[in-house]
Amino acid sequence: MQTAIRTAQDKSPWLWVPSLYFGQAIPYVVVMTLSVLMYKDRGVGNDDIAFYTSWLYLPWVIKPLWSPLVDMVRTKRWWIVSLQLAIGAALAAVGFTMHLPAYFQISLAVLWVMAFFSATHDIAADGFYMLGLKQYQQAAFVGVRSTFYRLATIVGGGAMAMLAGHLSTSSGDVGFAWSVVFFVLAAVFIGLFAYHSVVLGRPAEDQAVAGGENKLAEFFATFASFFGKRDIWLILGFILTFRLGESQLLKLAIPFMKDPLVKGGLGMTTEQVGLAYSTIGIIALTLGGLLGGYLISRLGLKRCLWLMVFSVHIPDVVFVYLATALPQNFVLIASSIALEQFGYGFGFTAMMLYMIMVSDGEHKTAHYAICTGLMALGMMVPGMFSGKIQEYLGYQHFFIYVCVMTIPAFIMAALVKIDPAFGKRVDK
Repeated sequence: MQTAIRTAQDKSPWLWVPSLYFGQAIPYVVVMTLSVLMYKDRGVGNDDIAFYTSWLYLPWVIKPLWSPLVDMVRTKRWWIVSLQLAIGAALAAVGFTMHLPAYFQISLAVLWVMAFFSATHDIAADGFYMLGLKQYQQAAFVGVRSTFYRLATIVGGGAMAMLAGHLSTSSGDVGFAWSVVFFVLAAVFIGLFAYHSVVLGRPAEDQAVAGGENKLAEFFATFASFFGKRDIWLILGFILTFRLGESQLLKLAIPFMKDPLVKGGLGMTTEQVGLAYSTIGIIALTLGGLLGGYLISRLGLKRCLWLMVFSVHIPDVVFVYLATALPQNFVLIASSIALEQFGYGFGFTAMMLYMIMVSDGEHKTAHYAICTGLMALGMMVPGMFSGKIQEYLGYQHFFIYVCVMTIPAFIMAALVKIDPAFGKRVDK
């Protein structure tokens, strides 16, 4: 008798891909955007903001160290729903720290724990994505997952920033405003936990990887198989340098927009930053990601690579213009940010597909986690010191420096090797 096995493909990917990547984005937005804005609102300096919030990225850097455990213990589905509940609890805990005497240290500690949960959730979610979709679907849905990831960025970044700004103004209590924001985010995550407990399919391949008696040997074999890949030095160089400039720009973009004109900033309010950078900018970034995913599915990754590398890095000059002209017209500022974000969203699709290509094989979940961990390392280390560099150079020269830091990515793009057929949909 044949047993019917429900797979992720039995249910339309539209039921779970959008919500899965919506959930994946929120903790990342909290670490990369909201924490920066929150600490800026509470008077923390640029150097400390850049340094300490960059450390929050550490779990994403070191997640390859435990990624094989996600392969070897339980299913990706179990990891996803369990960790979504844990992340919701952590977000609520951050909300309770806002009025504590040592709120800065305690909130950083809780955010670090949440980041650990989130990094592990990312491993499971990306593994589930690769197990639940065929290769051409993976390429086609890159744009979809990017869209809902960015939609979560709008909700978790733009809308929450505007809510914090409104509550800060109306109540006069910045701590209260940010507490409410984190309680709302916690509620969203608890809702995602309940939804995915019901809707996620059960791919036949979503099983614990059967290992031999020596689990430790299998654990290290996973890493050995990755670092034994052909052209591994090109792979490492491309992943580590692709976001070298952007990693530093991201840490100082919000402080630049918030700082007054006398400090070389744009003097924007929290609500204006939420609208321009975390809403309009993210919409533009989302549209760029959709176009990038569609183009790769039609032409393949290799043919699109150079166009996407230029699209990621050339628009960084927008911040050089903003720091030089210091315009006060909101429409002009928002349009400039939208241009930069559209290019970034379009071009970053290439990196996502490249990591999927590199990860293809027996340990694809763990290998993809290693790739994203390396990418996180390329974001974390430069970001840690970007605040000091900015304070030394000033905003205008700092953004020029950021543009110079994109040069290694162009060099690696010229050297990296890509399968001409990868990512291109083949109709049978």
